[in-house]
Parts: sequence; C-alpha cells; structure tokens
Amino acid sequence: MRELITLAAEGGEDVNPLVPETYDIVWSIVCVLVIGVLFWKYVIPRVTKTLEERTDKIEGGIARAEAAQVEAQHTLEQYQQQLADARLEAARIREEARTQGQQILAQMRTDAQAESDRIVAAGHSQLEAQRQQILTELRSEVGRTAVDLAEKIIGQSVSDEAKQAASIDKFLSELDATETGAGIGAGR
Repeated sequence: MRELITLAAEGGEDVNPLVPETYDIVWSIVCVLVIGVLFWKYVIPRVTKTLEERTDKIEGGIARAEAAQVEAQHTLEQYQQQLADARLEAARIREEARTQGQQILAQMRTDAQAESDRIVAAGHSQLEAQRQQILTELRSEVGRTAVDLAEKIIGQSVSDEAKQAASIDKFLSELDATETGAGIGAGR
C-alpha cells in the first residue's frame, strides 16, 4: 500500500480515491441499464402478474365467501320457514286429532247409550215376559189351589171344568180389583 501512496505522490496529480474513473462510471451505467431493461421487461411483468393473481384470488375468495354467506342466510331463512310451516302443520294435526278424538268419543258415547238403551229395553221386555209368564203360572196355581180349597170346603168334587174356569176367573178378577183398590189407596 505504501507503494500506491508513493506512486500517487510522485505523479503529482491530485486523485480523489472516492471518485471512480470515467470508464468505470460508463460501464456501471451500461450494466445498470441492461439490468434495468431486463428487470423491466421480464421481472416486473411476472411480479405484476403474480400480484394480480393474488388480488384476484383474494377478491374472488371474498366474493365466494360473501356468496356463501348469502346462500347460508337464504338456507337459514328457508329452514326457519320450513320449521315454522312444520310447527303450524303439527298444530293443525294435533287440533285435527283432538277434534277427531272428541268426535270418536261422542260417537262411542252415543253408541254406548244406544246399546245401553237396547239392553235395558231388552231387559224390560224380558222382565215383562217373565212377569206375564209368572202371572199366568200363578193364576193357574192359584186357580188349582182355589179349586182344591173349594172342594175341601164344599166337601164335593168340582169336576166340571167350565165351572172351575169360571170360578177361577171370578176369583182372580176379585183379587185384581182388591189389589188395584189397595194400590190406589196406598198411593194416597
């Protein structure tokens, strides 16, 4: 290094070590221009293209997200509407079932009442038939007993059936009249 300083001092020129030579400046400018042109022609378009693609992806993603959000909102509204419709339908079905149940219950009550009335009427008619049968049997039995008593009281046989039937009928008529009069008097 001493040699450089010595050589510079001998030449007598004032050389500033910070200022480069002219050829270095020219070649540096040429290199910078070539690199700038190459950078401008090839690198910047690719970077710009990449940035635009990213911008499109981001904006497209945002647009898709917004569209998905709108779709989700629309689907939610449809779901809520279907849910409300389902609730209304369920309420209608419940009310319809309640009405049908009441109608069925009323019909069953009517049918049960009709069946009960029929059974009661059949029972009354059966009781009336049995009553008539028992009355007939009692009349016959009372008639025979009356004839037997009459034979014992009179001491002779009452064998004429026509007389027997007339006597029995007369006795039963008097008995019915007595019962009717006693029933009327008892009712007072």
